[in-house]
Amino acid sequence: MGVPADTLSMQVNNDRLTLAVTKVPQIYLYGVIDPGAPQRFEALVRSGKIPAGSDVYLNSPGGDLNAGLALGRLFRAGAMVTHLGTPRRSRHSGYAIKAAVCTGACGYAYLGGLYRWAPTGGDRIGLPAYLVADRKAGAPDPAPVSPDAVALYLKDMGINPAGLTPASTASRDGMVWLTADQMMSTGLANNGRLPLMAKYQPSPQAPHLVLSQVDRQGEHRITLQCGPGGVTLTAYDLVGTDRAREIVARGTRSYFEINGQETLTQQRDGARAASDSVMITRPYPPTQLVKLLFAQSVGAWVGGRTSAFRYGFSFALGPVRSTLREYYQACWRAAPWPLQ
Repeated sequence: MGVPADTLSMQVNNDRLTLAVTKVPQIYLYGVIDPGAPQRFEALVRSGKIPAGSDVYLNSPGGDLNAGLALGRLFRAGAMVTHLGTPRRSRHSGYAIKAAVCTGACGYAYLGGLYRWAPTGGDRIGLPAYLVADRKAGAPDPAPVSPDAVALYLKDMGINPAGLTPASTASRDGMVWLTADQMMSTGLANNGRLPLMAKYQPSPQAPHLVLSQVDRQGEHRITLQCGPGGVTLTAYDLVGTDRAREIVARGTRSYFEINGQETLTQQRDGARAASDSVMITRPYPPTQLVKLLFAQSVGAWVGGRTSAFRYGFSFALGPVRSTLREYYQACWRAAPWPLQ
């Protein structure tokens, strides 16, 4: 493509077919990350060719670490989504399966994505051991970018540095290679979902709990209201006014799920469009509260005449378990229903 071998190449796929399928452009960044890469990328952003929310696919052996950090900040400023992937091949170049590798500066750029997909197949991501491991005070800095600058970047990106120190040691090439499981369990990757949030509002008479999560599809919320003699469970799927009306019109039943099992099913009229949300509300049996609050997952769905139409969401509750325990105790203090 006429690009020097030591320069990061940028391929913008914003054709009609791509936009019809993915809704946003697919950006492929491949090759060595050079010092001028952030400026070229930012120019494409300013021109409108790379809009907010774009999918960015990375395949780079690294390069200038300062440039990698700067690219990551641009990704985050544009709420972009990072993946590992190789650039699209032309129809005349033949078919080939090629794994993507993202190391060093590329690995840190990847962490700038608001949503970060874990590597799949043969794709690999690695970070330099000397920046991953804890260094002793006063130790010499082997890189032109200090670990303090990297630490500040990770803090700004909301990345816990502990996730960069897996149990395994660095390989012979000086890289710490991160597996998909390690990345998902430590929050380095989120596969399109921001962390689940739990907000507990204490009240002697009616304690209130809000579970909420934002992903690429929008915001999802479940509220639980305890009070004397009863519990109310409500789900909100914030999808926009027109989409909410469409989902409700096509739905023939609505229900909640606990640990993947359907419950509180209602045929017709169980879901309604409320402003910009699909809303499902049900009274919940107080004696089943422990089952709900100590479940592995909770969700809310609208189904159609066939299994082809199913719209909703689910939450994995493990990360907010301590808040759920507190809320469970508060509910029973507010309304101590007899056990059965």
